[in-house]
Amino acid sequence: MGKGLVVVESPAKCKTIEKYLGKDFQVLASYGHVRDLIPKEGAVDPENGFAMKYQVIDRNLRHLQEIGKALKNADTLYLATDPDREGEAISWHVYEHLKEKKLLKDKQVRRVVFHEITKKAVTEAIANPTELSNNMVNAQQARRALDYLVGFNLSPLLWKKIRRGLSAGRVQSPALRMIVERELEIEAFVSQEYWSHAAEASANGAPFKARLTHFAGEKLQQFSITGEEEALKVRQALLEAADGKLLAAKVEKKQRARNPAPPFITSTLQQEAARKLGFTTKRTMMVAQQLYEGIELGGETVGLISYMRTDSVNLADEALADIRALIAEKYGAENVPERPREYKTKSKNAQEAHEAIRPTSVRRLPEEVKPWLSVEQIRLYDLIWKRTVACQMINATLDLVAVDLHCGGPRHVFRATGSTIANPGFMAVYLEGKDDAKEADDQESLLPPMQEGRPVDLLDVLAEQHFTEPPPRYSEASLVKALEEFGIGRPSTYASIISTLLNREYVTLDNKRFQPTDVGRVVNRFLTEHFTKYVDYGFTANLEDDLDAVARGEKDWIPLMNDFWRPFTLLISEKESKVQRSDVTQESLDEACPECGGRLSIRLGRNGRFIGCTNYPECSYTRNLGEEAAAEPETVEGRVCPKCAAPLVIKTGRYGKFLGCSGYPACKHIEPLEKPLDTGVTCPLCRQGSLLKRKSRSGKVFYSCSGYPKCEYALWDAPVKESCPDCGWPVLTLKTTKRRGAEKVCPQKECKYATPYEGDPADVGGPV
Repeated sequence: MGKGLVVVESPAKCKTIEKYLGKDFQVLASYGHVRDLIPKEGAVDPENGFAMKYQVIDRNLRHLQEIGKALKNADTLYLATDPDREGEAISWHVYEHLKEKKLLKDKQVRRVVFHEITKKAVTEAIANPTELSNNMVNAQQARRALDYLVGFNLSPLLWKKIRRGLSAGRVQSPALRMIVERELEIEAFVSQEYWSHAAEASANGAPFKARLTHFAGEKLQQFSITGEEEALKVRQALLEAADGKLLAAKVEKKQRARNPAPPFITSTLQQEAARKLGFTTKRTMMVAQQLYEGIELGGETVGLISYMRTDSVNLADEALADIRALIAEKYGAENVPERPREYKTKSKNAQEAHEAIRPTSVRRLPEEVKPWLSVEQIRLYDLIWKRTVACQMINATLDLVAVDLHCGGPRHVFRATGSTIANPGFMAVYLEGKDDAKEADDQESLLPPMQEGRPVDLLDVLAEQHFTEPPPRYSEASLVKALEEFGIGRPSTYASIISTLLNREYVTLDNKRFQPTDVGRVVNRFLTEHFTKYVDYGFTANLEDDLDAVARGEKDWIPLMNDFWRPFTLLISEKESKVQRSDVTQESLDEACPECGGRLSIRLGRNGRFIGCTNYPECSYTRNLGEEAAAEPETVEGRVCPKCAAPLVIKTGRYGKFLGCSGYPACKHIEPLEKPLDTGVTCPLCRQGSLLKRKSRSGKVFYSCSGYPKCEYALWDAPVKESCPDCGWPVLTLKTTKRRGAEKVCPQKECKYATPYEGDPADVGGPV
């Protein structure tokens, strides 16, 4: 057999795979993607069959050169990049580059795919090579072209209509819409009060609780009792009817089976790692990549998990046999079901040849590999190991008990429920987490034994006040779950979708929950109003399905691109000419300006959204978003406008409070709320006015001549009533630095005079 050159994505795999294959093979890494579209207009040419212009990524040129050099001594090129669409595209780009350089003459080119880095998987893949999948390459090219065309055409429009530096993405935009819509739901939510009643009771000395389900013969709904007065009347009626006793009218006992969760796919791993480990999606994928590529265990590098980008829940027969054998040995043969459990893959495009995420050998117990793993690696490996083992164990069996308790007869009924684990089954190893407390099962406690027809003691009836709560903001786990349910994105893209939204500052993570920023809201509003189709969840999901169909060879990518591009480019042109910037950055409010009577609107400023008058700059009225409008401006006693003698009032503008004429807009006189303090230092420029201590619009203190605007002399530093002994300038200034402390210095740039200041710097210039 001739020499073989194997190309993988990551250098972490090279030594391990080279060791598995022996001296006839050399393994080199591409270090990820090697080519990308040229970063300028024309990279994708819709008028020429969507021809795409690529260039080598600078940082990876050296690695491509090394591959080309090594290929001269090889007979066969094995393209062994990752077993997904990204990996297929990387292999294709490596192949195309080498072909352009005329380095593939007389060379065989083979595609090899393995889903775990073990000797068996790698050697079998090399022994059974395939060809590059043109369908998968076309699907990836179409995705890249779509993302380019959307970003390169929509982003400049955002620059013109909202703010420079913004960008939009084909998949990120619907995800942003999801977060903004949830925030709007929360803001529009009106909390409602309701009351519930619970009995504190005791049977044979053992306390328990029961909730009221029927009162006066009526079944209670959530809002049956909505006020405190009514709730207290119900409580009193129940206490009087019971007279200290409840009757166990009906006792139900039954068993319920609980099934284990399927093995991990990419999305469920990201969700569960977020819930149980507090990992971000990006962190989860980074640690999973490390486990997949290999960890050195006692001198040998071993891939610990199968490939982590997958949407298949299948497990190989060999892996199933190993898992079942381990369960029998470690947890007992009674915990092994008669037949291996099979799980159905939800994704339409899941490749059944792929497997779920699992340990490459379930025999590598977490406690045994722990010494060689980092804290993050062992936590994630332990999670994957437990989920994999649990998915092939028997159901958990729960004993459920429900007791209906009559209160003074069958018209008032309390219900107590409880459960115990009869047989833990898979729960002895692993139990799936929940995103929110409302999703979790009720924490049902063990009930004391009760017999039908026998009374129990009623200790008290509790009337409990509740308020309905808005839907929770998305966490990383619940956002990934929602994206998956809507069919937006694919396993390899969830982490990048979230990273992009955060990096663009369209959303923030507060207490591990997503909130849209003001810019994110405005961008989303623009896209949902003017590009409705392209942020529609159904449209985005259908387009993903179409791209998957291209990968399966069921559709041609060029017609698909045409169907998208033609209406999209027409819409871009239309919006560029017809939509005004004010239409995008302002939301009209049904409220008049309290100063000029004009219309108020929500506007986007440098520091976020605020409420301002649409008559700006003639009217400068503003207030913070969420702040109530002042009823009437406060009149300043004893002060009148120096121009028209009308009373002066306190107003609020974008830079805070100020004094303005009540005769506005006929008279536009304004002045600072706080009268400037006279420092007593004569202005060194005009020698007539004195230097006043003032505040700028942004709140920064400065000193300027009282003769403004005739004299524009101003200083940032406090003036000192002393002449410079070096140049004779009539005023020095006080400057304080950490290194030299307080100094009197000459404000003239040409003069370098400085001397220590002995007094208190706070005294100079007086307070503002």
